[in-house]
Amino acid sequence: MIELTRRGRVAVMTMAHGKANALDIELCNAIIRRFAELSAAEASAAEAVVVSGQGGIFSAGVDLVRATAGGADYLRELLPVLSQAFAAVFFHPKPVVAAINGHAIAGGCVLACAADRRLMGHNGRIGVTELLVGVPFPAAAFEIMRFVAAPHRFAEIMFGAATYAPDAAQTLGLVDEIVESDLIDRAVAAAEQLAALSPQAFALTKQQTRQSVQERLARDGARVDAAVHEIWLRPDTLARMRDYVAQTLKN
Repeated sequence: MIELTRRGRVAVMTMAHGKANALDIELCNAIIRRFAELSAAEASAAEAVVVSGQGGIFSAGVDLVRATAGGADYLRELLPVLSQAFAAVFFHPKPVVAAINGHAIAGGCVLACAADRRLMGHNGRIGVTELLVGVPFPAAAFEIMRFVAAPHRFAEIMFGAATYAPDAAQTLGLVDEIVESDLIDRAVAAAEQLAALSPQAFALTKQQTRQSVQERLARDGARVDAAVHEIWLRPDTLARMRDYVAQTLKN
């Protein structure tokens, strides 16, 4: 599900979960578990992390086929671990680089944006399409997107629900660098550059830069997520999801 290899001081995590690395309960739990392992003392030899996907897709976001089949009971279990997976990447104390090997859609875009740096090849599109599906953003996902997106384009990104080619994504803040070839090699080099900094200084600086996000989540996260979950679990929302899935598969 997640293949973990080492490139010197860098751990390379490759999501290999179905054709699209869709975010389901199992993949979210695997992400949480892998990042917890890399935070542990016995894994301290890994000084940075590269996250990528298999084939031409980084992640297509939440597995809507499974979500609509499982209905409200499945979503009650999925939504908390989805937010925990995003937070595991975003608040990881070591450098995290996303090697966006292809499409990064909806939750897949959020997962990429949780990294400290985002490198993308020329193939694929990236963006958050949640409002097209008819669902709001969990608090952690919303705050990650607010943290990363160019402030004057944030509303456009969220309400427009569009996906962007790499060049356009770079101007929006979703992508830091476009890589011509050897994406993993370049991502490992970027991770090594961050790993060369003092680990303690890096971790504290990362914590400081994310402090406002942490404070908003502590203050408002539970309240926001209660409202978010209520909308996700509504029968009319599930119907919209089914319509979206049917239309997407048709196209």
